[in-house]
Amino acid sequence: MVNAKLICIGDELLIGQTINTNAAWMGSELNQHGIRVAESIAIADQPAAILSALENALEEVSIILITGGLGPTKDDLTKHTLAAFFNQELVINDEVMARNRAYFESRGLPFLETNEKQAELPSGCRVIHNMRGTASGMWFEWRGKVVVSMPGVPYEMQGMMTDEIIPSLCQYFKCPRIVHRTILTTGVGESFLADRIAAWEESLQKDSIHLAYLPSPGMVKLRMSVYGGSDAQLEAMRQRELELLGLLGDTVYGFDEDTLITVVAKRLKELGATLSVAESCTGGRISHELTSVAGSSAYFLGGVVTYHEQLKSNLLDVDPQLIAEHGVVSREVAAAMAEGVRKTCRSDYALSVTGVAGPDALEGKPVGYIWIGLSTPDRTFAQDFQVGRSRQNNISMATWAALNLLRKEIL
Repeated sequence: MVNAKLICIGDELLIGQTINTNAAWMGSELNQHGIRVAESIAIADQPAAILSALENALEEVSIILITGGLGPTKDDLTKHTLAAFFNQELVINDEVMARNRAYFESRGLPFLETNEKQAELPSGCRVIHNMRGTASGMWFEWRGKVVVSMPGVPYEMQGMMTDEIIPSLCQYFKCPRIVHRTILTTGVGESFLADRIAAWEESLQKDSIHLAYLPSPGMVKLRMSVYGGSDAQLEAMRQRELELLGLLGDTVYGFDEDTLITVVAKRLKELGATLSVAESCTGGRISHELTSVAGSSAYFLGGVVTYHEQLKSNLLDVDPQLIAEHGVVSREVAAAMAEGVRKTCRSDYALSVTGVAGPDALEGKPVGYIWIGLSTPDRTFAQDFQVGRSRQNNISMATWAALNLLRKEIL
């Protein structure tokens, strides 16, 4: 594979004011085209920092992609620094000048001197036109290596990368084909998963298939990759996937770009079924996730957040005596909540969650202990989980555990 380094310029990245989403997006896109990101760094918008990062990168990799520092203000110094490094003058590019002038005039805005400066570009660079803004990209070639500078605005950078830069890089370096297949699992931790598939994973070596574990709260992604992507390799990967699915069973909830939400949504639509939700410790998170998918009104009727125990009785018809005997975090209350919201909303299925999000224990139950109730046309039951210690992480994991319980039931 061809190696690349990402240099993201901006003080806002270093002080945490802006999250560096550019690096994540570029890494994903480049990898799909056979370009490996060897390193990604964020640096200050200062000539010395830019020069140092560039000089080091040119010794290590073939492709250097730079974002940021191309604005019209005096604190944007990338263009001047690159021109000096490659021993080029800044000259007016007439095409860029005309394009930028038209951009401002079409919006009824004045074309200022600072905007004119954006048409000044290094004399020897290849101009990458910005179809979504006014800061042009610059392509430099140096001793068989490529340096590309782009604006830091994600929308603008992504347009340049997709339309021109990645196709040009693939042509320049004759990048190898790379194929990924991602299997999505939930309900099993990374270490338990690795133990279950250890022998299968060991056997991948003979087919030159690479496996990566990508854990996140509530789920683990298993990404299989082949480099070169011959027909024989692809067939081997398909066979290995079938073997893996047999080992993992219902812990697999989807593939590639699927999410637990989209998988549940698709199945509810296939069944023509409806869903309602009663939440306590998740505070509306499950309802939020369900409604984040377009078209959710076809199956999601609504939900209630009964955080206080009095509302569990008033809105969901949970018997106060049940709460007094078993506590709000219990099998009995979780089941009653699910059945209550299903009857109130007249839905086919209903989920409920009650638990201890933290940071303090409740009713003698530890932080991270939750009960999830599920009411269906045929039965109502509840299952307990012990998730974690962090409040926000507990809310997330309780949400995914509830949705996964529903997934397994309706599949």
